Amino acid sequence: MSIETTTLSNGLRVVTHRMAHLETTSLGMWVNTGARAELAHEHGVAHMLEHMAFKGTASRSAQQIAEEIEAVGGGLNALTSFETTDYFARVLKENVPLALDILADILQNPAFAEEDFAREKEVILQEIASVQDAPDDLVFELAQEAAFPAQPLGRTILGTPTSVRTMSRDDLIAYRTATYSTPRMVLGAAGATDHDAIVTQAEELFADLPTSGERALEPARFGGGHRSLSRRFEQSHIVIGFEAPSFRADSYFAALVYSVLLGGGMSSRLFQEARERRGLCYDIHAFAWGFSDTGLFGVHAATGPGQVEELVRVTMGELYKVATDGPDDGEMLRAKAQLKASLLMSLESSEARASQIARDMLLFGRPLTTAELIERIEEVTQEHVAALGARFLTSGQPVTASVGPKGVSDKLQSAVAESSSRTLVH
Repeated sequence: MSIETTTLSNGLRVVTHRMAHLETTSLGMWVNTGARAELAHEHGVAHMLEHMAFKGTASRSAQQIAEEIEAVGGGLNALTSFETTDYFARVLKENVPLALDILADILQNPAFAEEDFAREKEVILQEIASVQDAPDDLVFELAQEAAFPAQPLGRTILGTPTSVRTMSRDDLIAYRTATYSTPRMVLGAAGATDHDAIVTQAEELFADLPTSGERALEPARFGGGHRSLSRRFEQSHIVIGFEAPSFRADSYFAALVYSVLLGGGMSSRLFQEARERRGLCYDIHAFAWGFSDTGLFGVHAATGPGQVEELVRVTMGELYKVATDGPDDGEMLRAKAQLKASLLMSLESSEARASQIARDMLLFGRPLTTAELIERIEEVTQEHVAALGARFLTSGQPVTASVGPKGVSDKLQSAVAESSSRTLVH
């Protein structure tokens, strides 16, 4: 693959992947900081900073930014996660210089005007309110809090109404100064790219990026335990989770394979047993999230309040079966095929590809090849999955979270406690 990397004179890394059949380019800046880098009084500031980047610079108003990129048919967007913040655009290949110029402007010259800041607070308060109407979002927030209590990794990315209202312009500037610097940033592009041209433009356009500023992350401390919210939704949403490998760990790919065979598709164990054979739920799936020093593996399901206990028993039963007997040959093959297909299909998207190679640079210092990733998937054995499953069930208190009518919380905890009293048989 035609992947090229260059480090600019100020330390900014540039990585591109030319996809010769495309007429468009996806490009952006990926910053190795997010909500997890916030201090206690800064809760929500990383997300607010991402929003404010588009609200005007020294030379462009928010409307001008939107009009310039849309006048050429392009688009701008951004995303804040726990450990990264991404600013990206997609344009026709001839408009790459414009996209780079806008990205450079919003990252180096944000106005942070007080009137815009006040308006954006209201926007984010509405965003927070929208989560309160989404039980599937709420239950994951509760699970994250239970997994990593009293630490940045366990707080919501959006912040709270109180933290957003009390946030100041000085907080934005202080967080940006402490976390945004060229050693922590990667300019990535994929599609109809010209690496040398992008490097030449970036050397000039991004010359004013700060070259120092780094805030150490607070080490993750897994807690476990229960969080619940009683709401009169039609369905009850539950999460059962366990501390999992970080994306740097050798067992991370085993967690991915496990999540797929357990609840990653229509042929998965939980879909077949809980939905198809018993009709206990409409939606059930497993997930494996990796962070830099920890992870979270679990199952999310939505069901009626009367089905919660049986659904939990079925879920825990499948977890114990994997830990005791291991997966069979067929489901290992299907899970690996799904992961490999997902990986290869993503390579056909310039946006996904730009994100992948930029994140690889941030996390590993180089883009990982497709062959490497497929090899890591293929190396996972049934014994690896069974051992990881046993570790989940014996390494401490699990995470449980629920959102639903009164009584659901007790049913969830009771069924998990009953199942957790089993002894693993090897």
